[in-house]
Parts: sequence; structure tokens; C-alpha cells
Amino acid sequence: MDTTIWVYLAYGLFFLNLSFSAVVIFLERRDAAATWAWLMVLFFIPVLGFILYLIFGQNLSRRRLFDWEEKVKIGIESRILEQKHEIKNGLYPFQSKDTERHKDTVYMLLRHNDAVLTEDNDLQIFTDGEEKFKSLFHDISQAKDHIHLQTYIFRVDDLGSRLVQLLAEKARQGVEVRVLYDEMGSRGVTKKDFKELIQAGGLVEIFFPSKIPFINLRLNYRNHRKLVIIDGEAGYVGGFNIGDEYLGLNERFGYWRDTHLRIEGTAVHAIQTRFILDWNQASHRYDIHYSDKYFPNKPSANNAALQIVTSGPDSEWEQIKYGYIKMISSATESVYIQTPYFIPDASLLDTLRVAALAGVDVRIMVPNKPDHMFVYWATYSYVGELLKAGARIYIYDAGFIHAKTIVVDRKISSVGTANIDVRSFKLNFEVNAFIYHLETGKNLADIFEKDIELSYELTPELYMKRSNVIKFKESISRLLSPIL
Repeated sequence: MDTTIWVYLAYGLFFLNLSFSAVVIFLERRDAAATWAWLMVLFFIPVLGFILYLIFGQNLSRRRLFDWEEKVKIGIESRILEQKHEIKNGLYPFQSKDTERHKDTVYMLLRHNDAVLTEDNDLQIFTDGEEKFKSLFHDISQAKDHIHLQTYIFRVDDLGSRLVQLLAEKARQGVEVRVLYDEMGSRGVTKKDFKELIQAGGLVEIFFPSKIPFINLRLNYRNHRKLVIIDGEAGYVGGFNIGDEYLGLNERFGYWRDTHLRIEGTAVHAIQTRFILDWNQASHRYDIHYSDKYFPNKPSANNAALQIVTSGPDSEWEQIKYGYIKMISSATESVYIQTPYFIPDASLLDTLRVAALAGVDVRIMVPNKPDHMFVYWATYSYVGELLKAGARIYIYDAGFIHAKTIVVDRKISSVGTANIDVRSFKLNFEVNAFIYHLETGKNLADIFEKDIELSYELTPELYMKRSNVIKFKESISRLLSPIL
């Protein structure tokens, strides 16, 4: 009798898991690699695997989650329409031949992402947390009208507390202060931690908060963007979140090496628009409406051309990934990439492989200190594959490198929040600056080459000497890479 019960339970579990598998295969319509990865999870972890899938992998509710009314690109919609017409018809007056050479990339990002091109920007590059936050605190202290801050991680530690105090002081002076943070990235943080700011008149909102305590069914869709806009005149975008670890004060990671931009010029309008769209989605009560004060007519005297490109699970296209592929495909001399996670899909991996095989100097820098073990070993698997094509791989050994940068031919570049992995390309809300500026490209390439001095090269010979244990970790992580 007992044996019969166990047999029936086994059959029931089998058919239940078969039903779950059918959901993944027939209803999701996701790419084959991700489907097989989830089927493997379902096979090895019956029932529990499907629960993990509902939390981390499902797209069934995606349309419902993002079925909010399409909002116009506040503040820049007229410029977007004009540029599309002018570039398509060869009428756009590019201010630089260097930018015009990449007009096909510009048009692609404009057409499918409404990423308006601006050519009057001044850029400052930060690679050190102390310097970046010193500049940010100074800009905030000088704010006269509004401060808009959006981040994935907000730690309520010394740095975070000092920032809240400064923001509260500005709010008491009559400056509009808005803070938007992601609930999952800022786990443990609540609006109570911003009590001083809220009492001073500041506004704080949470992106996709839990509707049920401790359970967030939108765990898979997170806002990974890091933006700050001060008075519509200065904007920040890049990899630094807010917390002491970004000052290198976390013993686990040591020195934190990141890349962030401070921008002055008309591109700040596009950063402002992105913040307003995200804020209005999260707020529901305190929507921001168009006002000239958010888009001041104060162009920079400098000439850096760039586009602010965003992507996310609410988009039909993987705009940032497409931008990466287009840049790499145009390379004739070099491709420099810095990323904490390197888990490219087949299209991006093939693009890099082709570039390396064609003689382009492809160099990729990843950290030596993992913060996610499966991701770390999957990264080693993919860089090992590119070694065969002639790419050079560097392991940053002076702390943790969190920069998300690509530089092609020392001429065009991208800096932002998107890692090279499926999560950044498809699931997270991301933002990158695509820059068509020789000086910036040269500076970012020089920074990469300086970082090589703090790294060791993973040569094909060294990679082949890895232990069987590491090979096993790579193999398992590679199988799971489409869903990491």
C-alpha cells in the first residue's frame, strides 16, 4: 500500500512538472537558450524549480506589468521628430565629421529609442568614488531650483546619511527634491530612512515596491539606472550607486573602480526626461508635468556629441545591446570593454569573435573579486572562449571593477549602467550614454590602458591550466547563464 502511494505521488509529480515545462515552452515564447536553462532547473528541482521560475524568470505577467499609458518624451519630443526626419533625408547639419561618420548608429538609436542626438556637451569622467561624490555633493549644495536623484542601491550608511541630510537642507531652502530608488536594489531601506528629507518637504518614491510584505512578484524587473539632475543644467549617469562601499570602504571588495559621467549641455534634457518618465510611473500622486525650468536653454560651449539611450523589459527592442553590436561591428582598430559581468548572448559573442578574428584588438577587463559566484564562473567561461579567437583578457586585481564602458577605435564610446549580460539587456531598466567624441574616446581608452597596469593578463596558457573543479564550475554556470 505504501509503495503504491509513493508510485502515485511520483507519477503526479512527473505530470505536474510536465505541465510546468509546457508553460515555459509554449506560453513564454522566450529564446531557446533560456528555455533549456529553465527546463534544466525544473528537471533537477521539481516543483520548487517552478516556484523559482515564477519569481525570477516568468514573463507571463510582463504585458500586464507594463501596460501603463504610453507617455511622451517630455521636453524633447519635438526635437526627436525633427531629427528623425532630417537624418533620414540627409538634411541634418552634423557639427562634426567624426559624428557624421556614425550617423547610421545615431539614426538606429534615434529611430528605435527616441535617443535624441545633442552636440554641445561638456563631459567629466569619474573613476574614483571620492572624487565623484565630492563633485555631486558640491553640485547639490549649489542647487537653486530642483534636485532629481534616481539610484538602484541606496545604503543608509555614513555616505547615504550625509546625502539625505544635505538633500533635506536643500529642501528646507525651498529647492524641489525628489528621490527614486529601487526596492530590491535597496533591500532593507524604507521611506522611514528618509524621514528628515520628507519632513523638510522632499519627495521619495520606490520603484516597483512589494504589494505584499517580504514578497515581490516583480523581483525580476528592476530599475538599475543611476541618474542625478541638478536644476536641469548638470546631469550624472554611470555605475556608482550610493553607499560606503563605493568609496572603497567595504573590506570584501576593497577599492571600488567604477566609471561615471558628469554632463553639462543639452543632453541633460534627455536625462531629465528619463527621470520624469520613471518618476511618474512610480509616483501616481506627485507626477511631474512639463515646465521650462526642468529644461533650461543653457547649452554648453563644448562640443561632445552623445545620445542618452535607455532599455528595459517594457521595450520591444534591446536598444543598448544593439548599440554595442553596432559599435563593435564598426571597429577597424580596437575594442576595449570593462564590465563586472561578461555573459553575452550569441549575437554579441559572435560580433566580438568576428572582430577578434578579423584582427581588431579586442580587450576585455573583468574583476578578480566575484560578487555573484555563478556569474563569476560563467564570465570566465565566455572570456575563455574569446581567447581562442585572439581577444586579450585582463583580470583587474586592485579591488572590484564595476565600470560598464566600451571604447571603439579610441573614438566612440559608451558609459552607463548596463552590464554585458542577459539581465541588463532584457530584464533591467538601464541607461547609457553613447558618445561620439574623439577626446572622450581617447580619455576612456587611456584609462583602460592605465588599469591594465593594475591587472594581470589571462593568457590562453594560463586559462588552460585551470583546475578540473574550476572547469566544472564554469560548465554548470555556463548552462545557467541565459537566466542569471
